[in-house]
Amino acid sequence: MANETSNDFAGAINSLLETVGKLGQQQVEMLNSGIKTASEMVAPLGKTLTDLAGNALNAVNQALQSVSSAISGKK
Repeated sequence: MANETSNDFAGAINSLLETVGKLGQQQVEMLNSGIKTASEMVAPLGKTLTDLAGNALNAVNQALQSVSSAISGKK
């Protein structure tokens, strides 16, 4: 009888540790998935930000050229 109780307890502990291990593995897989998704988003976002900065600088440059032309045309 004592041996059966000991086996039941060992089985319960084994089952609990197996469940904890599976949960830990799922957490690692979710973290890896999140890192992969974030890294896949960075490249297009970086390109978009670079394009946006370039377009803004071009707009400022054109505005300055217009002001320059207006000033030099009045002389």
